[in-house]
Amino acid sequence: MPDKNKRAGVPRKTKEFILALGGGGGRGLAHLGVLQALEEHELKPAAIVGTSIGALFGGMYALCNSIETVVSRVREVLNSKSFTHLRLPYLRDAETSDHTWLGKLTASARESVLYTRAASGPFLTDSEALMDIVNHLCDGKGFADLILPLHITGVHFPSGEIEIFSKGDLKKIIAASMAVPGVFEPIEIDGEQYVDGGVACDLPAKEAKMVAKPGQLIVAVDVGARPDPNKKPETVIGMLDWAIRIKAYYLRQYKAQYADLIIDPMPGFRQWNDFSHPDQEIERGHQTALEEMPKLVEMLSL
Repeated sequence: MPDKNKRAGVPRKTKEFILALGGGGGRGLAHLGVLQALEEHELKPAAIVGTSIGALFGGMYALCNSIETVVSRVREVLNSKSFTHLRLPYLRDAETSDHTWLGKLTASARESVLYTRAASGPFLTDSEALMDIVNHLCDGKGFADLILPLHITGVHFPSGEIEIFSKGDLKKIIAASMAVPGVFEPIEIDGEQYVDGGVACDLPAKEAKMVAKPGQLIVAVDVGARPDPNKKPETVIGMLDWAIRIKAYYLRQYKAQYADLIIDPMPGFRQWNDFSHPDQEIERGHQTALEEMPKLVEMLSL
């Protein structure tokens, strides 16, 4: 039986497109739904450019070319002990009126070793567990095993320069692109240190344009954070978190100008470290992509 979501009339020959997958932590689960919708319509990107969680899910898809396999592996890891031991700073029960993750972290850590580490060092945890999870999700494979071309953004530490990787140690490069500053230790690649690509490149549409061939379109997926208009931060750290969200939001708007089509699942105000609703986030991305599919098919038609 044909898939009811698959629209008739998709041309066999289409223009090529580069898929730019942005950063957003748990909100990035929506990327899987977008990839699912593209696969249902037999639309494959000519290449993937990924930042942070977009680098991970984009890398997984580029390795196996099957969204069913990617989703299965992600569900397995989310339910694993390795993920629970990753020690993301998500402190649900912290007693604070500031419900940003930074506010909860501060409230909970006042009398803990976590507070001491935050005050005395540049990161809360090393990146070994992060690299182990990336290696498992990517089945220990590397750039040589890719089915689709892949480009990953990282930010050099401490210069802040954006780097686009397309070769090297895939595990390290994806982990570096996900290494949130202050949470994870910067990751060393070829003698240099790198952190989360989302610091300077939350939506890698411009970077996708840089690697695109003439005539290739840019389709970007935005899963970045937005400030909650109904919630005012009540601490200094909460205000800093709010300011970072505002800055990131406007940076993504700037980067979006380089895309021919933006798929925006509107992931709401869920924190980057909240992976507790995978089905909801995947379906959100799936439905949003389906809504944009007629426009995309028309743009790709020769």
